[in-house]
Amino acid sequence: MIDLSELPSVPPVSVVMAVRNEAAELAAAVSAVLDSGYAGDVEVVIAVGPSGDGTEDIAAGLAQSPHVSVVENPSGRTPDGLNAAIAASAHDVVVRMDGHARMPRGYIALAVDALRSTGAANVGGRMVPVASAPFSKAVAVAMSSRFGLGGAGHRQGGTEGAAESVYLGVFRRGALEAVGLYDERFERAQDWELNFRLRAAGGTVWFVPEMAVPYTPRASWSALRRQFFTTGQWRREVFRRHPDSWSARYVAAPAATVGVAAGAVVGAIGWALGSPAIACAALVPAAYVVGVVAASLLLLPRTGLRGGLRMPVVLATMHLAWGAGFLRGVRYSRLDA
Repeated sequence: MIDLSELPSVPPVSVVMAVRNEAAELAAAVSAVLDSGYAGDVEVVIAVGPSGDGTEDIAAGLAQSPHVSVVENPSGRTPDGLNAAIAASAHDVVVRMDGHARMPRGYIALAVDALRSTGAANVGGRMVPVASAPFSKAVAVAMSSRFGLGGAGHRQGGTEGAAESVYLGVFRRGALEAVGLYDERFERAQDWELNFRLRAAGGTVWFVPEMAVPYTPRASWSALRRQFFTTGQWRREVFRRHPDSWSARYVAAPAATVGVAAGAVVGAIGWALGSPAIACAALVPAAYVVGVVAASLLLLPRTGLRGGLRMPVVLATMHLAWGAGFLRGVRYSRLDA
């Protein structure tokens, strides 16, 4: 059963991070946590995976502070590290933060107030992509737009209330322990999967739009493609593990991918055979291209011209890489072990 016991007015909190190759960002991320202005005690537990950039040394230096401790994460995988950090932490409120994120001032206080007022198992806010280079700016705008990732509140903002998932998360320890923490078999999508289990166990996941955390999006096409392909693969694993989590919003990208690919192939065959009726299948990918261009034009005031010129490629990569990853799935899943 999920623990909904009353929280003290200013409970101590444990901030957990799973990091790997974060030497350039880790010190600033920890500093932002310790300087976030929370009135209660704050401990930071960092699970460090094998790194080639000196992250271990940076973390060891940070652990000289009485508020910071370090645990090993030999696998380097995010859910393993988060679970190790949670196990080593001490307090009843557990705050997840990334090693390259900057916790805004007031973030913890907002979360604690929401946990207390709503009785939720997990509260969280939204990811705010921030970038200035043209390609990254296009990615940032797309990620916070309904044209890029649909209508998820933790990406676009919106009204405070119950949600399917939130960015990062601030949890009651009892709620986490009741569902067995993060499922370490999920290399990606572990947040969504955990929130599904929290809701299935009777807990509430609560969205607080003011809990906005800056996020740096991918800076190249290849990195964006890999990110979305892998995310699509693991979202399919969530569906496979939890069939009740099915949502039309999450199958839109796979459906578009099938439609575009099939329409292009069949249309080309029809053109080669001289059959206008068969060649009409090419209208499907053509309509998709028109839709992507139209969406890019609508987003142009937010991207500027240089970012806007890159937006069609960004949107198509998000949709089709995610869809292809979903259709491909994971070749070998630890869920089958």
